[in-house]
Amino acid sequence: MTKVGLFGIGLDTYWPQFDGLLDNLKTYQKQINNRIAGYGVEVIDAGMVDNPVRAREAADYLKSQDVEIVFLYVSTYALSSTVLPIAQKLKVPVVILNLQPVAELDYEAFNKLGDRGKMTGVWLEHCQSCSVPEIANVFNRSGIQYDFVTGYLQDEEAWTEIQAWVEAAHVAAAMRNNRLGVLGHYYCGMLDVYSDLTMQSAVFGTHIELLEMCELKKYRDEATEIQVQSKIEEFATAFDVAPECENYEIERAARTSVALDMLVKKNNLGSMAYYYEGESGNDYENIVTSVIAGNTLLTGKNIPIAGECEVKNAQAMKIMAEFGAGGSFSEFYLMDFKDDIVMLGHDGPAHSSIAEGRVKLVPLPVYHGKPGKGLSIQMTVKHGPVTLLSVVEGNNGVFLLVAEGESVAGPVLEIGNTNSRYRFSTGAKKFMNEWSKQGPSHHCAIGVGHIADKIQKLGQILGIEVVKIC
Repeated sequence: MTKVGLFGIGLDTYWPQFDGLLDNLKTYQKQINNRIAGYGVEVIDAGMVDNPVRAREAADYLKSQDVEIVFLYVSTYALSSTVLPIAQKLKVPVVILNLQPVAELDYEAFNKLGDRGKMTGVWLEHCQSCSVPEIANVFNRSGIQYDFVTGYLQDEEAWTEIQAWVEAAHVAAAMRNNRLGVLGHYYCGMLDVYSDLTMQSAVFGTHIELLEMCELKKYRDEATEIQVQSKIEEFATAFDVAPECENYEIERAARTSVALDMLVKKNNLGSMAYYYEGESGNDYENIVTSVIAGNTLLTGKNIPIAGECEVKNAQAMKIMAEFGAGGSFSEFYLMDFKDDIVMLGHDGPAHSSIAEGRVKLVPLPVYHGKPGKGLSIQMTVKHGPVTLLSVVEGNNGVFLLVAEGESVAGPVLEIGNTNSRYRFSTGAKKFMNEWSKQGPSHHCAIGVGHIADKIQKLGQILGIEVVKIC
């Protein structure tokens, strides 16, 4: 389970001066702890840090727990010297929670308390914002990475922001623990697709496992008739199988799908990029021309598979999958200037959970640009909000390119490929130009929902740039 850190800050001088203040602040921190834990992570709570000695102790504790990010709850005014040692030691992004107990103080009741000592204690219970500029000042001068969430304890907008940080931390951990398989080789001549595997591991922490076609063939040869029949039944459940699909092709794809499952299991893969051609009539050609159905099943199970050995796009698809947005393999198909849309798709694999209706399994008489023929996937991404993501290797390293748009209804190309119509707030022309100028490969991952904000937070955690087009 992903670990996130939490600690509150206060000033120990206050506690003997104002009865009940510390207890109230601890209660608020417990509420924050419980709500963050409800997002499916383990909260490592270092308690209340109210002096520099406690800061050192909290830093050691949080460091020992290897947290992905840390939430700093400003419970009342606190000295910046109680914060800096923790941030310096952890070297993870700090999210400063400037959360008041309530949206508005009851000023009339407050001013009727009559006791200025009690009144000051109540004020201190609500003066979270007092320390915020001081902390930012010190973090800026110290080169500490941080961000704010400002609001109050029942502020749903603030909690949406906190949840996005939690999800981004989870995705960062998932990418670091992921094993990405590379099967075969690049599509020869697609220079944009060629990737620096060392750079991918350095940025995301991903382990990259180089695989052999002979291993896949071994598992395919070992597939039993019971396994193949079970896979055919899975096809019938997962796909709308076109009646023109030949039994031979269904059996061929099912046998390969069994082998792909075993390849993933044996190598503990969480994603894969693949491409192969082989000589005409070769066993490996027979295998690679029957992978689309099985790879689509795996992608639908959040083990994304990217064709044409597009490692960068396998990474983008994995990010989208871990955010729960799907992540379908796509490239630009055509533009409709009358309807002001861009059409994207691919010859598979696809993410079945984000399809508009059922995914169709159809025969293709030819794989365009590739050898052989076989079964393919035809689907459209669900109509509604979508996010496009590309992992880009630029002149200054890896960055994330993102755009939000809408999948819209309308005619699509029924050619046995995935393809959908997308509309962007910038208009199709400007979107196409601005996206392309960033220098991504011609592939991208498409997921449902608008999640650019979460991707930007992931970029902050990873320490890489995120460029948003729209």
